[in-house]
Amino acid sequence: MSRDRFDFSAPVPPVEELGAVHFIALGGSGVSGVARMFLDHGVTVSGSDQQDSPTLRSLEQAGAQVHVGHDAAHLGGAGTVVVSGAVREDNPELAAARAAGLRVLHRSQGIAALLHGRPAVAVAGANGKTTTSAMTTAALQAAGVDPGYVIGAPLASNGRSAELGAPGAPLVVEADESDGSFLTYRPQVAVVTNVQPDHLDFYGDVAAVEAAYRDFVATIADGGLLITSLDDPGAARLAQDAAAGGTRVVTWGAHGADVQLDEVVSDGLTSAGTLTFRTAAGPVAPGTTLRLRLPVPGEHSVHDAVAALLVATAGLGLPLDRAVAGLESFAGAHRRFERVGSLGPVEVVDDYAHNAPKVAAAVRAARSAAGGRRLVVAFQPHLFSRTRDFADGFAEGLAGADVVLLLPVYPARERAEDFPGITSDLLGDRLVARDGDVPAVHTAGSVDEAAPALRDLVAEGQDTLVVTIGAGDVTRVGRELLTLLQDDADAGTQAHVGAGSPGVVP
Repeated sequence: MSRDRFDFSAPVPPVEELGAVHFIALGGSGVSGVARMFLDHGVTVSGSDQQDSPTLRSLEQAGAQVHVGHDAAHLGGAGTVVVSGAVREDNPELAAARAAGLRVLHRSQGIAALLHGRPAVAVAGANGKTTTSAMTTAALQAAGVDPGYVIGAPLASNGRSAELGAPGAPLVVEADESDGSFLTYRPQVAVVTNVQPDHLDFYGDVAAVEAAYRDFVATIADGGLLITSLDDPGAARLAQDAAAGGTRVVTWGAHGADVQLDEVVSDGLTSAGTLTFRTAAGPVAPGTTLRLRLPVPGEHSVHDAVAALLVATAGLGLPLDRAVAGLESFAGAHRRFERVGSLGPVEVVDDYAHNAPKVAAAVRAARSAAGGRRLVVAFQPHLFSRTRDFADGFAEGLAGADVVLLLPVYPARERAEDFPGITSDLLGDRLVARDGDVPAVHTAGSVDEAAPALRDLVAEGQDTLVVTIGAGDVTRVGRELLTLLQDDADAGTQAHVGAGSPGVVP
């Protein structure tokens, strides 16, 4: 685990002191973005990945020396090696780097090396990190700042998940709690969207999760700011502890918060809420009230936007009106309630949600977006441990659909043999055992069978919204469904794949 391999409490030298940097697993979405930022900073970059990809070739064109396959010789003259937490210690390049005494940094520490001399905005939380980070970037850009950012999904506005930004400008970082690496950034402004149990395969229990967030708050720079929600019990406790320890805290929520949030609604593919500033927030005077309207669905999206607005105003002192304008024109992020396309009466949306609260939020947003249409959800559970630990929560969230198609568990780093009896059927059993109305539950034997199964489920000709949900390879199912529907359609019918703008769900 990362906690045993990297010391996230240790200071990281500035990027200028790292020498040439070699990235292992260079083609991965997280590592590739950091590598590009290093290139933009003028660092000599090399890297390798097990398979060739357009990402590797793009980095090669940008100036990196890339290799397909792993070999100790690929290290060349590197002084520093950057890896993701998924890279095993027996990787030949990592083993050689350790043996040679090279500096080895986790991806998050590579980001920290870029933070010297510029404000860091670190966005943490069980749910909403990606959307809040993306919204924060949009608000800062609209306010005339050219921020850097490292986010877990590409922005819809430019298709990039990481950019260096202007020298000295704030750097917005999606701070991942899953392996403890969010302790490395030392932010001037920290956001905690919520504190909820997840990643228990790493932390063990809820108490350890909450302790990790307290440790995260302790990393805020002197004079820095914590922005968090009073509506989430875990975050409210965190805010109280932080304030008692002398950290400056600004909160949002329905009752008693510094920014009161009322009249939150989700209507179709939009959402809105009323903000009342009960205390000053940078240039925003107490008593200021506004109606925030977003082009993305889900009540949770409004909460994410308020956090982003507070980063811009209370955290960085930027004008309220310009930050609001950035949020009200926010284009979304990849796989956050992203519209895939439509054909006839069927519209398809894809979402990355993978823990129980995220799935519930995605289904609620989908119900709002569906209006009077039939709602079909295809869900691929992520991790056997998460499926086991949160089966009731998943069932509660999925119950808002009319039809649920359950795919096999996506194992990621886990092995099925270590979790006997834990399958998607566990969620199906929970769903059908619920009191009251329950969705029709179907199963697919594999991800390859999902699109044909969905084709049968939407064949009745009803207006239908299909939402594919999960952090695994379920993302390909929506396009496969549209292809099958197009194959079945009359010759004059045209699919509109990829049309429209995505909404956002964390």
